[in-house]
Amino acid sequence: MAKITVLGGTGYTGGNIVREALAQGHEVVSYSRRLPDTPLEGVQYKTGSLLDDAVRQQAVQGSDVVIGALSPRGDLESTIAGVYTRIAEIAAEKSARLGVIGGFSTLRPAEGAPRFVEKGDIPPEFAAEAQAMYAVLENLLTRAPAGLDWFYASPAASYGAHVPGTATGTYRTSGDVALFDNTGTSAISGPDFALAVVTEVGTPSHHRAQFSVAY
Repeated sequence: MAKITVLGGTGYTGGNIVREALAQGHEVVSYSRRLPDTPLEGVQYKTGSLLDDAVRQQAVQGSDVVIGALSPRGDLESTIAGVYTRIAEIAAEKSARLGVIGGFSTLRPAEGAPRFVEKGDIPPEFAAEAQAMYAVLENLLTRAPAGLDWFYASPAASYGAHVPGTATGTYRTSGDVALFDNTGTSAISGPDFALAVVTEVGTPSHHRAQFSVAY
């Protein structure tokens, strides 16, 4: 079993990942600005701002895998790319694996096609977040330390606290191409996306690469 540190571990995605990692027997540490209202027994909850380099150092120290589930909102909207770049540097120094949770817009509609965010057809209310997470992916693809083992996981189009779904124990993965079912729907529940991410930790199959998750 691994020691997994989840950055943003009390948010929607991070919370699901923390829960699944604990269920699979991993040692789990959660970092967030505030403690959860209902903490899970067995999880180490720590607080601090990841804009603080001392907190970043502490979060990575001793971890086998660091999973970033940060939202590019508020003071992270314009700084998240730099935060993840620094975390990648520390993870490489500490020989930790890094996983980043991105968004659907960084995927491609087809092999070799421009990413959705590159096409510029993102709804205005999501455009800033999409661009911020695209910058994170681009930095990993072009500037990640040579010795860093990283992955960037993107959920389906229909995903989030507003459409939580239920746990089915099933999912499909692809590379950087979006997945759709035979009705043209791209969806994944919070628990099943977390299952895919934690399974990647236990059985690594994507190295220095992006992958998508959907039914």
